[in-house]
Parts: sequence; structure tokens; C-alpha cells
Amino acid sequence: MELVELGRTGLRVSRLGLGLASLGGMFAAVPEQQAVATIDRAWELGIRLFDTAPVYGYGLSERRAGLALRGRPRDEFILCSKVGRLIEPGGPDIQPIWAEPPAGLGPRLDYSYPAVLRSFEDSLSRMGIDRIDILHIHDPELDFATASTGAFRALAELRGRGTIRAISLGVNHADVAARFLRETGPSGPDCILLAGRYTLLDQTGADELLPLCHNLGVAVLAAGVFQGGVLADSSDGAPHGYNTVPSALAARISGLRTLCRQYDVPLLAAAMQFPIAHPSVPAVVVGARSPAEISEVASLLDAEIPADFWSALEREGLIAASAWAG
Repeated sequence: MELVELGRTGLRVSRLGLGLASLGGMFAAVPEQQAVATIDRAWELGIRLFDTAPVYGYGLSERRAGLALRGRPRDEFILCSKVGRLIEPGGPDIQPIWAEPPAGLGPRLDYSYPAVLRSFEDSLSRMGIDRIDILHIHDPELDFATASTGAFRALAELRGRGTIRAISLGVNHADVAARFLRETGPSGPDCILLAGRYTLLDQTGADELLPLCHNLGVAVLAAGVFQGGVLADSSDGAPHGYNTVPSALAARISGLRTLCRQYDVPLLAAAMQFPIAHPSVPAVVVGARSPAEISEVASLLDAEIPADFWSALEREGLIAASAWAG
């Protein structure tokens, strides 16, 4: 798989990254052997970018990442994790989406300087890997004042010592990331993991954040490109965050499917390839629960999509000309 430069970081990443939330039991349990086999299959496919977090399964995702990756040549892959939540006994900030959390453990939100350093060390210990390349400040909007001061100071010191290679934000809100970049300036984050805000269904990331990133040389890793799974399965009650899919969203998905049939384009291939046409988006990060799923996802990067298809999406108002860089 092609390796590309990650903005100004000096790192090279595969065009496809594997997000490890699903392998931490998001929405449904995944057996450990299957989780490790999924990461092994990703490696066979040439994927060299792996993204996890302490909160994913309350440490389970990081432990499984370690099981699958710590025997690999360390200079051949890029490992990302996150800070902002400590996993500890009785942690109160429980999220009901995790199917198999460890008994007695939970997350506690804390963006303070000492908590961030402790979180980083805890992540290394759980994974048994000697370094993390990219460290995201996870959901900084939950305590922006502390995330942009205490957490950022801790990560800047780690970056300055060469302990990590890049500072990032892991966000679902493009305006929050734009504010963070404006307030921290040229010495701020080196990249952004942006979930669900530069996709076929939601291009709000192009309003302010992507132009700002382009001007600063900040790379954007596009996550959530299947919009929580609603592009793959938009039926009511499916595990995509909606009990009932809103009518406007359902109509938009229907329009996309109509054009995909007309041009013989797999919808999920279009969802994968749309964001990486932007010059500030070198890679997409997608989750998978099994070796078969990651194999299928990887094949979408190679699907042939005619230029007329993208033009048709523009004409139908499904992608905005101002947001489309293809």
C-alpha cells in the first residue's frame, strides 16, 4: 500500500489506517483471537497506521494493539493513541457503547498536565511498545481550557524531547479543532484526526478547518467516513447512533445510492476516496471487526471511480463545490 507524507511531521503513513475502537468492543464484543487476526491481516495488506485510545474498551483496545504489533519492526509502522481520560478503578465517566469493559475499571476525564503524562505512560505499559508516534488530545471540547493549556503543554514537552513525533487532536467537531489551531498557533498540533466531518454526508470540516490546516501545513486524518456505519446500513436501529435515521439524512443517502448505481460505483468506495482527494488529507482511518472486513475495506481504495461521478454529485448538491478538492 502506498505510503504518503503526513504533513510537516516527517512521518510516512499508509493511505489507509486501521482504527481499533471496534476491536475494543465498541457496540459488540470481539474475541481476542479475532482482534489480533484483524490487525495481522491489516499488516498483510500493507496498512502501517494504527489508531487506538485508552477509552476504547477501557484499555482493551490498547492491550490488543500491543499483542498484535509489539513483535513487528518498530520503524515500519505509525502508532497513535490518545490522552484526556485516565482508566482507573471506579472511573466515573462510563460510556455504554463498550460491550466488554474490564470489571471495576472506568475512565475519568482529566486533561491536566500530570494526568496526561500519566496517561501516556499507562498506554505504553498496556501496549508493551516502546513509543507512541502520534498522541491525540481526545475530545478537547469536554474541557477546552485545560486541554489547550495543561494537556497541550505536556504533549509539547514530549514532542520537544523526541518522545513522541507529533501532537494531534482527536475530534468530532471541526470548529473545536479550528479554534485549537488558532489559539496555539504555528507551534500547535501537527495533525488532526477528524471524525465524521469531512465525508460524503457531512463536509463541515471544509468550511474553516481544512483551509486553516492547508495554510499551516497540518495534516488531517479523515475518520468516520462511513458516518458511524449509516452509509453501510441505514436501517432504523442499526448500530450507527440513530434509533431512526432522520428523513433528511435518509434522503441524502438515497440520492448517493442512486448515483452510485447509475455510475456503477460502490457507495463505500466513494466514501473512502472522497476525503483523500483533498491535499490536506493524506489518509483515512477506518475500523474493522474481522480479517474479512479489513480486506473488503482495503479493496475500496482501488475501486475505479469515473470523474463524471464526482461531477454528478456536485450537480445534485450532494458535495459542495467549495468543499470538493478532487
